[in-house]
Amino acid sequence: MSTESSAPTEGGEPTTEAELEARIAELEEQVAGLETAVEDDQKKMTIVATKGSFDMAYPPLILASTAAAFGWEVIVFHTFWGLDILHEENSKDLKLSAVGNPNMPMPNALAALPGMDSMATKMMRKKIDDNGTATIEELIELSLESGVELQACQMTVELMDYDEDDFYDGVTTGVGAATALQHMAESDVQLLV
Repeated sequence: MSTESSAPTEGGEPTTEAELEARIAELEEQVAGLETAVEDDQKKMTIVATKGSFDMAYPPLILASTAAAFGWEVIVFHTFWGLDILHEENSKDLKLSAVGNPNMPMPNALAALPGMDSMATKMMRKKIDDNGTATIEELIELSLESGVELQACQMTVELMDYDEDDFYDGVTTGVGAATALQHMAESDVQLLV
């Protein structure tokens, strides 16, 4: 009895090896199309980080690493003072500004005294440590490990006279505003921090 039948079975199923191979190829194509559709449905977020104070380093990194944990594609574009978050040396010395901060439990006249920013920063670092909250360095590492693309604005790198080696390993340098705008246009969520 021959396995080479030219007619499909009663239910329309393929019966020859060539028909089976053609059907497998068709199904593989359908699966690939479904995988592409799932990838296209992936949420995208772009965050623009413009502030480089101690307290403003946390929001973009927490939001980015959380979104990445949910499977989102995340890009954080750091520009102007926000670039110091990615600067390996400067990020270790970010300060919390006591002046003009409505959440500081002291009047601006007192907050403006010399040393108050350092004191407020020291108090906040202690609170973060006592609470077991991740440090800025740990959040950068977590973000990069989670697939977040941390970008350094090329114009700001040049303006601040930084070198590409000044940034944490894994930071994407040489990114211009046009590229950042393209990412924003393609994103489901855009945040300015």
